[in-house]
Amino acid sequence: MSEDGFCPVHHAIQILQEKWTLHIIRTLLQGPSGFNELSRAVGGCNPATLTHRLESLEGLGLVKKEVLSLMPPRSSYSLTPAGVELQGVVNAIDEWARNHLSTCKQKAESVK
Repeated sequence: MSEDGFCPVHHAIQILQEKWTLHIIRTLLQGPSGFNELSRAVGGCNPATLTHRLESLEGLGLVKKEVLSLMPPRSSYSLTPAGVELQGVVNAIDEWARNHLSTCKQKAESVK
C-alpha cells in the first residue's frame, strides 16, 4: 500500500471480481468478438449485464469497441494492450486451478 492509502492489488481485485469480467476477458483473449458471439461464449450473462461490463471495461481502457454498422447495429469488441496483459493473470488462475482444484474436488468426493 502506498503512503496515500492506494493499494493496487485491492483496486485490481475490485475490478476483476465483478461478475462475468474475467469470463469476458478470457473470451476476448482468443480474439475480437461481436456482442452475440461474446454472449454465447461467456454463457449465462444477460445482455444488460454484458453491456454494462463491456462499457465498464471500455472505460477502464481494457476493451475497445469498434462499431461495424449502424443498421443493423453490429459492433466488435477486442482487448487493448492493457487488456491483453491480463493473459498472465488468466494463465496464473488456470495453473493454480489445475494444480489445486482437482485435488480439492477429489477430497470433497471422498468425504461424501
